Amino acid sequence: MHSDNQTHPVAAAAPHPAIATVGELRASGHRYEAVKDEIRRNLLARMRAGEQRFSGIIGFDQTVIPQMERALLAGHDTMLLGERGQGKTRLIRTLPELLDEWTPVIAGCEINDHPYQPVCARCRRIAAELGDALPVAWRHRSERYGEKLATPDTSVGDLIGDVDPVKVAEGRTLGDAETIHFGLVPRTNRGVFCLNELPDLADLILVASANPEDYTSRGRIITPLKDRFGAEIRTHYPESLSAELALIRQEAQIAADSPDGTDLGAEVPGHLVEVIARFTRLVRASPAVDARSGVSARFAIAAAESAAAGAVRRAALTGEAPPVARICDLPPVVTSLRGKVEFEVSEEGREQEVLEHALRRATADTFRARLGGADLSGLLALFEDGGTVETGELVPAAGLLGRLGEVTGLGRIMQRLGMEGSESLGHAAAAVEFALEGLYLMRRLSKDEIDGGAVYRT
Repeated sequence: MHSDNQTHPVAAAAPHPAIATVGELRASGHRYEAVKDEIRRNLLARMRAGEQRFSGIIGFDQTVIPQMERALLAGHDTMLLGERGQGKTRLIRTLPELLDEWTPVIAGCEINDHPYQPVCARCRRIAAELGDALPVAWRHRSERYGEKLATPDTSVGDLIGDVDPVKVAEGRTLGDAETIHFGLVPRTNRGVFCLNELPDLADLILVASANPEDYTSRGRIITPLKDRFGAEIRTHYPESLSAELALIRQEAQIAADSPDGTDLGAEVPGHLVEVIARFTRLVRASPAVDARSGVSARFAIAAAESAAAGAVRRAALTGEAPPVARICDLPPVVTSLRGKVEFEVSEEGREQEVLEHALRRATADTFRARLGGADLSGLLALFEDGGTVETGELVPAAGLLGRLGEVTGLGRIMQRLGMEGSESLGHAAAAVEFALEGLYLMRRLSKDEIDGGAVYRT
């Protein structure tokens, strides 16, 4: 999800093609404004207009967002502190949206100097030489964001800069200010810089993130570093099931379109997304899991994507179309997710058992919420004479439904699961299989585990 350096698409055209020199810029009435003032102005404008300020951020409306708004309005450099996968970096990456869409810079400047306020030696020199003829370029806000993942090998040279040996070889002296090769922070001058997991540029807003457990061996950020930031904001995981669901639906890459419009992904029905959301929340709350480390939102996202991949695999091997994820696609996900959870030392050896229990409980809770009180007698009737139904990862929808025969009340089951109007065999199979698993968890059916699947019986 994170990369060392975030890149953004460059916008197609500048807004003022006629303004190409500092003289023309002054004639246009343009005023210089510091980045923190620029963000403050745009944030206030959005607040007054009732517009969204931080796009794509879910579950922080009454907690983190108000604190972030206060920090930005105060002009503070800010640290976001929270466990992994809570959306710290995602929130930070929305901040460039609060910059002006376009801003003037001195053409060719490596650190984006404003034409009225040149900082680097090169720009001060040519500004003195050219006067009002100083060339101006326009920089889009998508180009005014810099990001670095702080790793043990991150050096001062990476962040601030170092002497460029090529320039020295060309004859410049070490004392020449133009000998420096600027690092990431200067190159984000007049922008937003994010130091992930954790200089003095006068015109920069600095936002950092940290995991309190991993930042130092004591689990605390050192006091002198914290003192450098004007605001520390604690993030959190989604506080409600609805927020967890919205986050999964927004972030999980479970369906993609090829250029010819062919669906390359699989549908993950709403009841399965709910199982995954409940599963994530149960794992997060489990006493067997190290609460200080947390359970990342990427846990749920990866689970949804893996379930979709299971459906795609089944479709590829059996010819099923379109691919629809079913409850049988969730157990294999548990093994792949173990690496995303830190367990308490006392639980060593029980990791798989803990996750499997949480998944069963999440499935049962979702069954009660979705199909509790529903008339499932038509489905149970299929087992009255000792009948059995086998299903599994590689059992296609048509095969499962064929083994069941006609299921009285299937339409009502699909309606309760939000799949009314769907005539896809995949949706029908997903509904039936979920109902079967729920009946097993409610002790109304028995189940024998087999390789890659299960056999349901009375």
